[in-house]
Order: sequence, then structure tokens, then C-alpha cells
Amino acid sequence: MPSIRLTRPTLEVLKVLLASTPDNPAWGLKICDEADLGSGTVYPILDRLEENGWITSHKESGPHPGRPPRRYYELTAVGRVQTVESLAAREARRTRRWGIAEGVA
Repeated sequence: MPSIRLTRPTLEVLKVLLASTPDNPAWGLKICDEADLGSGTVYPILDRLEENGWITSHKESGPHPGRPPRRYYELTAVGRVQTVESLAAREARRTRRWGIAEGVA
């Protein structure tokens, strides 16, 4: 599987996807809002994540009066593992770089 460049915007998108649940799924504009990023940033990231097998997507199947159907995004099993590992590695690097001990502000 090709590696994905884990920029700050990509990590923010992944955090939103990681926090989503079947009862509270993530869709494009919700991801934009929660990650505080524009659609011109978010949608290319979602495309790359999907092309690399980190996420899957599907269109809303229920009624959606007055708006187009939403496209829901969710992490695959591989994407979830990669996301958790990537976020943990990033935090470990930050801790080493800044000498931040756990529980110390």
C-alpha cells in the first residue's frame, strides 16, 4: 500500500473520521466544519485516502429532501490501524521534540 503524506490537514480529516460512528457518520461538509478546513482541501484528501484504501464512501440512501444526497466516509480496518498508529507516532515525536512529559503542562 502506498504511503500517504500525513500533513496537518490530512491528520485533521483523519481525526474527524476516527471520531465518527455509524450513528453519527462523517460526510464532506461535516468534515470541513469539524476539521476547520475548506472543501478545496478536504475533498482531495478524501480522494487520496480512498484511492489508498484508508477509507470507503457511499451515497446516502434515505430521503434527502431539498438537497443532494450526502456521501458518507468511513475508515477501513486498515485505515483505522494506520490512523491510530500515525497519530500515536506524531504525538510521540512531539513529546520527544518538546520534552513534554505525560501529565505535565
